[in-house]
Amino acid sequence: DIHKRSWKVHCATDLFTGKTFAMPPKPELLKDYVDRHYWGLEVSTAYEAGCCGYYSHRVFVGYGWRSLVVNPADIHRKGKEKYTKTDKIDAQLIARELKDNRLESIHIPDIEREQLRSLFRRRNDLVKDYRRIKSHIKMQLLYFGISIPERFDNDHWSHKFRNRLDGIVFEYPTARETLSSRLRSFRFIDQELRDISTKIRAYCRKHYKKDYYLLRSVPGIGGIVACGIISELGDLRRFRSIKHLAGYVGIAPGIHQSGDNQRHTGITMRAHRLMRSYFIEASWQAIRTDPVMQVYYRKNVKTIIIEVARKLLSRTLAVIKTETPYTIGVVE
Repeated sequence: DIHKRSWKVHCATDLFTGKTFAMPPKPELLKDYVDRHYWGLEVSTAYEAGCCGYYSHRVFVGYGWRSLVVNPADIHRKGKEKYTKTDKIDAQLIARELKDNRLESIHIPDIEREQLRSLFRRRNDLVKDYRRIKSHIKMQLLYFGISIPERFDNDHWSHKFRNRLDGIVFEYPTARETLSSRLRSFRFIDQELRDISTKIRAYCRKHYKKDYYLLRSVPGIGGIVACGIISELGDLRRFRSIKHLAGYVGIAPGIHQSGDNQRHTGITMRAHRLMRSYFIEASWQAIRTDPVMQVYYRKNVKTIIIEVARKLLSRTLAVIKTETPYTIGVVE
């Protein structure tokens, strides 16, 4: 059970269960312990995916060990184990499941994609900051009774509107300084967002050129969504089928059946939430540009968007696997 300041380790073999102990978070110390007490044995390790990333996994693999990084939700707990949780118990549960060969590792990205993903997630952090600072500015104007003209009251803030904000005069200079400070933050975040977006698109065009332009050929998928697919989902060729990919992204139906009673619970709670939201947003764009998608959407405009997103996901997978650019269909 890996944490920032310490690791809780439980050791077990095919014959007996060892002890649980705490140690500093250094892989080389665990290697020394294993060499002293379990020399000559085949070693398997497992830990939960979390904030510590994949560094330890790569070190363990470098030692010649079998290493798994597992989703915490995939670690089975018996009924009474759901009500008690400590680091020691977690380590023992992981060891038990690993010993019984009931654990599967999540997908481990290569270092290049992992670091590309960090840049993409930085962009998403900036998007959140961008929306937040705009809301703060509009909140201050509303609080002091300053109305925004209808032609400026939209998501896109033109330079004319920004200059208008610079020229607002308050009765006292303190409120003016508050707005000026927020505008400085807004301009900084706006420029950072533009720079990061440009850099991530340029990197994907250079290093993943074929997949980038294949993805761009699909209606609804722009440069940023294509970069998100490349960085967050990796090489789509690793997915066996659309069912496998849809389950990973979270665009798959949930179902609950007991006896004769069966009900659908909507899309599954288990998802890659960031990419699911991107595909749903991309679906709205696809509806505007692809006549076939428009016909499909008109079947039931209230509930169909998730099905459109799954269809878009299916097209995306097909484009990558066949390496053939998408061609917009024609409705006869």
